[in-house]
Amino acid sequence: MMKPHHLLTSIVTLLLCCGTTTAMAQQRDIDIDYEASLTFNTGSEQLAPYYIASNCGGTVTQQHSALLRAALWHTMDTTVRLSWGAGVELWSGYASSADYERYNMTTGTFEANSQHPARAWVQQAYVEGKYRSVMVMLGGKRFTSHLVNDELSSGDLIMSGNARPPVGVRAGFVNFQNIPFTRGWLQIAGEVGYYTLSDSKWLENHYNYYNHFINTDYLFHYKNFYLRTRPDQPVVFTIGAQASSQFGGTATYYNNGNAERAIKLDKDLKAFWRTMIAGSGGGGGDNFVEGNHLGSWDIALDYNFKHGGHIRGYYQSPWEDGSGIGMLNGFDGLWGVEYASADPDAWVTGAVIEYMDLTNHSGPIHWAPADHENTPITDEATGNDDYYNNYIYNGYQSHGMSIGSPFVRSTLYNTDGYMRYRDNVMRGVHVGISGCITPQLRYRLLASYRKAWGTTSIPRAASVSDTSMMLEGTYRPARQPALAFKAQLAFDSGSLYGDNVGGLISITYHGNFSISR
Repeated sequence: MMKPHHLLTSIVTLLLCCGTTTAMAQQRDIDIDYEASLTFNTGSEQLAPYYIASNCGGTVTQQHSALLRAALWHTMDTTVRLSWGAGVELWSGYASSADYERYNMTTGTFEANSQHPARAWVQQAYVEGKYRSVMVMLGGKRFTSHLVNDELSSGDLIMSGNARPPVGVRAGFVNFQNIPFTRGWLQIAGEVGYYTLSDSKWLENHYNYYNHFINTDYLFHYKNFYLRTRPDQPVVFTIGAQASSQFGGTATYYNNGNAERAIKLDKDLKAFWRTMIAGSGGGGGDNFVEGNHLGSWDIALDYNFKHGGHIRGYYQSPWEDGSGIGMLNGFDGLWGVEYASADPDAWVTGAVIEYMDLTNHSGPIHWAPADHENTPITDEATGNDDYYNNYIYNGYQSHGMSIGSPFVRSTLYNTDGYMRYRDNVMRGVHVGISGCITPQLRYRLLASYRKAWGTTSIPRAASVSDTSMMLEGTYRPARQPALAFKAQLAFDSGSLYGDNVGGLISITYHGNFSISR
């Protein structure tokens, strides 16, 4: 029997081939964009400073690197009934190594395990098609947030663009669409997809093989749903939800270097369905729910200025189980305000200030009497949400970078080879500002402070903190606007990331051409 994800891939490939052929037949010219860039970075520690590494798809993570990027894409036209798009983005080059701990069973000691990113990889490769308001995408393409400013925010709590894009199939609406019979006063957006993260080798190479567990060859599911009032009005309200899960794969548990047990988790059609609706799990008596589910409730309120620009207030409330879905997790979440100017050449074109609080977790205790035999304690406490962690899956990451907000310290920085988040009980403030010094010279400033107390299960004896900042300048010559020169200077200071100073420079050329039929 064909596996479910192979079946879905075959169906979508057929649909896209048909749609692409039809669209090309109707279209006289096909516009193609391309980019090539060189990026160099350096720093004082084994890994790049927080703001250089964050929210850039996991491309620049090491202390030193010299990378070449090439991209080619055709943008789908959303204004016509039938359209298609496709793209590919490739990276290659040198990146320095970082030392991780690995346990040697023969000698009974920990040894240095030097690891670096692949010398070449495919960052994005996708084909997509639309008919009327519905789209289908096959491959790997970077996600963008419906709620936060991807350039200035600390990052969406569920899909931030901080990690490499997953590869799979997704379908949904093309942007926001008018709901029939509402005369445009209510719009809907949403999508659903199944993916692979393709990071099993990364996990195997970075794991310490000493304690806790490692889960490999698992799949990934993501969906969202939003409602929005009419966007051309002075006041616009948006409400929705995101949900994602890791499922399938094999979890192997280690104790003092010994592999004590392994649990193989289902990937059949039932597993796909149970992941969609968070049903009871298979593949072992202690797999209570199919996959590691997490998500957020999202709310935004915009005020559009009369002559353009807007101000937006937004809130994301995270959840890991029923208590979080019921919003029993107190003040936890991402609270933000964004300003956008109508003038693209203003001194300040955009600004964001955010407060992140993840200290409640629905309380520190989780107790479900049904999970224990012959217990006299019948009361239930559904706490210890342990955001981004799970008892049978690795931390919510891909290639070491948080799929959700990078404001929670990613597992890449766990040089002891631990594959879960160590500091998800935290709070902090983030600020982002962008603008123009001249029409050719633009800047971006990001700064943050945060404090963390470990996790609800493994609290720290003393808190750790971090102050990070990054200043970026991008220059486009008036006579050569296709060229962009970018420079970043960043630092981390404190006990969470350590003291780290680094810089990045890049040169990018953007062009386009048309293929006539």
